[in-house]
Amino acid sequence: MLNRRRFLAGTGAAVATSGAVAALGTPAAAAQPAAAAQGASRGARITTVTPADPRYVDMVSGSNARLVGTPEAIRVPANTQEVVEVVREAVRDRKQIVIRSGGHCFEDFTFNNEAEILIDLRLINQVGYDDRRKAFYVDPGATLLDIYETLHSGWGVTLPGGGCHSVGAGGHFAGGGYGVLSREHGIVSDHIYAVEVVTVDKAGKVRAVIATRDPKDPNRDLLWAFAGGGGGNFGVVTRYWLRTRGATGAPENLLPRPPSTVYYVQVGWPWEKVTKAAFKRLLQKYTEWSRKHSGADSPYTALGHWLFIQHQSSGPILLVGQMDATVPDARKLLDDFIDYLSAAMGTEPVWSDIQHLPFMKATTFGTTAGEPLNNPNLRTMHKSAYMKSDFPDRQVEVLYRQLTRPDYTNQYTYVVLHSAGGQINELSATETASSHRDSHLVIFYECYWHKAEDDEKNLGWMRDTYREVYADTGGVPVPNRVTDGCYINYPDKDLSDPELNKSSVPWHDLYYKGNYRRLQQVKAKWDPTDFFRHRHSVRLPGKR
Repeated sequence: MLNRRRFLAGTGAAVATSGAVAALGTPAAAAQPAAAAQGASRGARITTVTPADPRYVDMVSGSNARLVGTPEAIRVPANTQEVVEVVREAVRDRKQIVIRSGGHCFEDFTFNNEAEILIDLRLINQVGYDDRRKAFYVDPGATLLDIYETLHSGWGVTLPGGGCHSVGAGGHFAGGGYGVLSREHGIVSDHIYAVEVVTVDKAGKVRAVIATRDPKDPNRDLLWAFAGGGGGNFGVVTRYWLRTRGATGAPENLLPRPPSTVYYVQVGWPWEKVTKAAFKRLLQKYTEWSRKHSGADSPYTALGHWLFIQHQSSGPILLVGQMDATVPDARKLLDDFIDYLSAAMGTEPVWSDIQHLPFMKATTFGTTAGEPLNNPNLRTMHKSAYMKSDFPDRQVEVLYRQLTRPDYTNQYTYVVLHSAGGQINELSATETASSHRDSHLVIFYECYWHKAEDDEKNLGWMRDTYREVYADTGGVPVPNRVTDGCYINYPDKDLSDPELNKSSVPWHDLYYKGNYRRLQQVKAKWDPTDFFRHRHSVRLPGKR
């Protein structure tokens, strides 16, 4: 659970009580205790923020300062029933809505000029245990660090989620949710047992329903879609319930138990000493190691890590990770891995910081330090690719050239190799909507900058790099023996631009592969009027 943004700075040098909820397969709106558990209504008026309100400018953008919305109103419900009321009004008035939980969507799915009503879910933010369902509940506005702290302090359990403390559960869980514990415990969406969603039917009727993964649940298809199908597609999620598959017994047995202590790892190698030949050797050896240890039986499932290959102008190549310190020979395994990377690069680290820390202290430090470069106005661009095999030589050539270009010197530009495999790949590609189950790496392309006048330079570098790396497959990482598409939680509008995606694979198959057709069927059933939509929302059958 390490925060990628904390390295931007470094490389430049309440437990909620459980409440009763709706029964299996019944409309949640009819179950008043469910809404009450999220917080009492504040009276007849739901908080509304308009452009005349001083809060408006703070609430129409998120973590990417390039994206600013212009809604006529921001509605801030405090419970499920208030969400129902907001959606009902929007249906009546024919207003287009968008949804925010934490504001970390990298594209304009939430902050754009078309949306008229922004539903901000940050007041629906409780975390707790539901004894009736034998599952933990997490509301969409709850942020990751609060979730980790509450689960850990209250029950000694955790989730294998992401590493930025302020990410909201709403979109993160729906899109999959990768983190430092994912090799050992899968992705967050694998642990979703049930979801409460405010939906709109063909007649415009608005209601909240609960869908579970129980085989006899008539709403099970909706749960399947929310476990990896991405946010904003089918309705407004107002609560998740989580329980690991097959888990039974006391609450402390129903979600992953984190290790008591971990090795928190930060190691830097001198980029200037890594030759072109050594760079090629690094990528070859790293992917070789990743494939070798991609099985769930590898002792290295206890190690989650990122290799930050930054632009050479930034200084070091960084390894950041976390190793379960309680596994046999944990420190030796970790040291061997670091030595392996050093040998591949042909140079020793310029610095190494390996701390033996309690789990929650490491998590808190990793998710909060340096976020985000102590500057609230970062402009960003992100792309992704799943990796199934080794880097072809031509891709290595492009990456080396682009990361050492003397005419482009943004020190906050990264190609991040994120460890995958392990328990992530134990489920089949169709068990949930998350279809990427045979990759050993996820590659994140990330770029951060401060000023609008630098947009063209940085967007251009990112697009040129991505297009050239995947030139053999039309400029995108199509599913084949080497690559396997893109991660929906790193949305990328370029995937639907015919000038930038010249492959025969459409954007939705890059995100969902063969699961997209089933997602369309879920869309037709639960959102038949396409009320919930954004640039890359699931389309109704027959629509592009």
